[in-house]
Amino acid sequence: MFQLLKTDKKTKARLGILKTAHGAIESPFFMPVGTHGAVRTQTPGDLIDLGAQIVLSNTYHLYQRPGMEIIKGAGGLHRFMNWSRPILTDSGGYQIFSLSKFRKLTRDGVEFRSHFDGSLNYLTPEDVIKIQLILGSDIMMPLDECPPHPCFHKQASEANTRTLEWAKRCRDYFFEHQNKDKPQYLFGIVQGATFNDLREQSAREILDIGFDGYAIGGVSVGESVREMFEAITGVEPLLPSDKPRYLMGVGYPDQIVQAVGQGVDMFDTVIPTKFGRHGAAFTSKGKLVVRNGEYSQDFGPLDEACPCYVCREYTRSYLRHLINVNEIVGLRLVSYHNLFFYVNLMKRIREAIRDDRYEEFQEEFLSTYVSHLDNEEELPQIREK
Repeated sequence: MFQLLKTDKKTKARLGILKTAHGAIESPFFMPVGTHGAVRTQTPGDLIDLGAQIVLSNTYHLYQRPGMEIIKGAGGLHRFMNWSRPILTDSGGYQIFSLSKFRKLTRDGVEFRSHFDGSLNYLTPEDVIKIQLILGSDIMMPLDECPPHPCFHKQASEANTRTLEWAKRCRDYFFEHQNKDKPQYLFGIVQGATFNDLREQSAREILDIGFDGYAIGGVSVGESVREMFEAITGVEPLLPSDKPRYLMGVGYPDQIVQAVGQGVDMFDTVIPTKFGRHGAAFTSKGKLVVRNGEYSQDFGPLDEACPCYVCREYTRSYLRHLINVNEIVGLRLVSYHNLFFYVNLMKRIREAIRDDRYEEFQEEFLSTYVSHLDNEEELPQIREK
């Protein structure tokens, strides 16, 4: 499944390969987020063109619409969305638990009102795996409880207990019902909020169950950047070196660069497309809000260092015009550039690890990039519900 090829000599950055039924993925890697079975404003052809190795979709949203009967009839999510490369599906736990006013937790599962039509739904851990088996995900996530931020130690501890119980049930159902002829993987999720003792306890207990990979969950939900990295550094030494490590819902480019240096392999975030739809582009020097008036007569590319199609063909001035007249092409082009920037960043990261120069790469990147490591004002609203 996962092969660790090497670890950088001066950092914890890791180079590996993750083999799935729909192709091998070089790590570290970034997953564009296609919550509803599509990455906002981009076609599968666009994603292949910009070099995406894998996409992420959301179990909760696909369960709500279009529903499992339609996706099953289409032959699974890959065929439904015309995507031939790997797919990871989140369990939908974050989305369900964000509906705090419309859900009720029990030991057996979660009862909630649909954000779509208000209908009453009930999902057990087994249901969540059953849905993902129908979707045909290459990588599945178990149902877990993501505690809010901030929360008390007792609340986070109770969430850990429920997450552990549900993880066992997810694993048992997965092993009993998985497709033996088509490899699918199930990852475990480490919770614990901002409490180091609970993070370590969760990691040890989830590892005892045994999963194909391990995710650090409950981050990018409103905690400070410092607390997020404390969660990583507290858990990383406990995670096995021969399994992939996934930091869920993170993050800005500089955060990804630093997290790779701490031993993380997998990332996802809606940031590239969400910011693109609001006229903000990521560049080698930081974020650029191209809709601003200062770019009205700027006939240079979004990023002179970027070789993507958008930077080769279009100017800041033109893109600003498209965005400010609400032309969807503008949002599509800036989002394409942002996704390319993220995917290409991961390619550069892999090259640096391969050459044993990740420490130098990280220092150079962070010295020229306008950092978000100390800018937390946008963090609570990064993840989509």
